[in-house]
Amino acid sequence: MKDVKITVMRIARYDDLIAQFENPIEHTCDLVLGQTFVSQNGQKPTNMCDSAWESMQFFVQSLANGKGNFYDGWMKNPMSAMISCNDGFRPVSFLLETIE
Repeated sequence: MKDVKITVMRIARYDDLIAQFENPIEHTCDLVLGQTFVSQNGQKPTNMCDSAWESMQFFVQSLANGKGNFYDGWMKNPMSAMISCNDGFRPVSFLLETIE
């Protein structure tokens, strides 16, 4: 299996939606722009957010198993994917790349 590098590429925050719809919470995302993780054997990296992992797990495991070219040429590098977590208030975009 290949290792997969996961890089935080963009972090967004929608304060208007948070104010309108979200109940107050004490702790949110700890990710930092440029932060990297490495998935080994298709497993969730230590300290990876559960919600983010659920959004990318299929793609990471596919890349780890040598599969790629998602959606018939979606990415310039067929052994990569750009995935966002499913937090509608604070979405984070991740670049997934196989490590040769």
